[in-house]
Amino acid sequence: MSAIPSEQTLRQRMFRRKALVPGGQDSGLKRSIGLFQLTGFGVGATIGTGIFFVLGTNVHKAGPAIVFSFIIAAIVAGITAVCYAELASSVPVSGSSYSYAYATLGEVVAMGIAACLLLEYGVSSAAVSVGWSQYLNELLRNTVGVTVPHVLAAAPWDKDPGFVNLPAMVLVGLCVLLLIRGASESATANAVMVCIKIAVLIMFVVIGLQGWNSNNLADFAPFGAQGVWAATGGIFFSFIGLDAVSTAGEEVKDPTRTMPRAIILALVIVTAIYVAVALVGVAAQPWQEFQGQEAGLAQILANVTGQTWPATVLALGAVISIFSVTLITLYGQTRILFTMGVDGVVPPVFNKVDPRTLTPATNTLIVGGFVALIAGFVPLDALADLCSIGTLAAFTVVSLTVILLRRRDPTLHRPFKVPGYPVTPILSIAACLFVMSGLPLITFAAFVLWVGAFLVFYFFYGIKHSTLEPYPRSDEKVEA
Repeated sequence: MSAIPSEQTLRQRMFRRKALVPGGQDSGLKRSIGLFQLTGFGVGATIGTGIFFVLGTNVHKAGPAIVFSFIIAAIVAGITAVCYAELASSVPVSGSSYSYAYATLGEVVAMGIAACLLLEYGVSSAAVSVGWSQYLNELLRNTVGVTVPHVLAAAPWDKDPGFVNLPAMVLVGLCVLLLIRGASESATANAVMVCIKIAVLIMFVVIGLQGWNSNNLADFAPFGAQGVWAATGGIFFSFIGLDAVSTAGEEVKDPTRTMPRAIILALVIVTAIYVAVALVGVAAQPWQEFQGQEAGLAQILANVTGQTWPATVLALGAVISIFSVTLITLYGQTRILFTMGVDGVVPPVFNKVDPRTLTPATNTLIVGGFVALIAGFVPLDALADLCSIGTLAAFTVVSLTVILLRRRDPTLHRPFKVPGYPVTPILSIAACLFVMSGLPLITFAAFVLWVGAFLVFYFFYGIKHSTLEPYPRSDEKVEA
């Protein structure tokens, strides 16, 4: 790294801020996404991430009170969602909370948030791909009587290890091919898949009610508030879809109106479906049977009806649903890296736009390759908590950014404003930190190592190649 003239100069470079561009900016990407498609992005990136398989990894922490965990997570996500909505309506750019932090907190903080977002999206894409292989096997078993051999359908460090999770890697590859074709095509395909997944989950609730057994809810909170708290941290990554909406800022029609509406609509739809499915699930099956259960929702329907067809339909819906989740989380990660490439803090290969499809094709291929490797070789349990901590960190910064931006730029046009300001963003910060504190210590250790490595990269590459580097801000005052 080149020598820095003085400590003050280093401080100024670290905390320089990118200028805000109200109404968005022209980055070469095509504005082709409307309200229905963008709401579908949020729902598509959320439903499927958690509800199809996260019960199997978290019900044993809270028992039937997992329903409260979903409600708490939804409340935290909800108060954060309105913070996202204000920023998305005021500064509709790609990059989500990375861009918001860059404009308000400074470059080095933005890089730390970028590390959180890349962890959040990369790990989420891998996690849902791993879950996809479970439902694919359930579908194949019920339709053609064969399954992918276990050695090719499980990671080497799973509780029941295999060699590689090949279906998960194939899913990532299919999503990459669709994303390269174009954002509008991807959004349309996702909207269709979202409608299918909602229909399938409504079917689960209707049929699952036939197996309702109040005895399964008798010991409602076997581990008390501590269990509910621990499960909330484990399932929080299920609300990643709110962030995914804000990564599409430069490809949305009329973004100042469309983005806040899509964020709030997605939250309402997701919360209603999550709570309904979780409640019916724990009422239809003893909570002790969830742990380690593969394709859990499909198995519940098979047990309730004594027939395979409902489980087959649900497995098919899950296969389609989880495809859409992987598609949107991969999309979000590529757009964050695209914005960072435009800013110069990562190599320019990430912001190259294919002249034919007007998408960052090379960026998408690189991201897809890394995510496929993670999906193929890392087990699901290890991925979920890492995704949650990245999501919570990003949500915290978004809420803080609303407060700082109100103070620093009070005249900025805000088509949507956070209700109950400043109480709402303060509550959001406190709630995110509280949920985060319930995660395992090993998750914090891995998170700190990842963010630390990313900041090392920033000091060796990003700080020197930033587009703000030739023009250091002499007027920036940063307190020691």
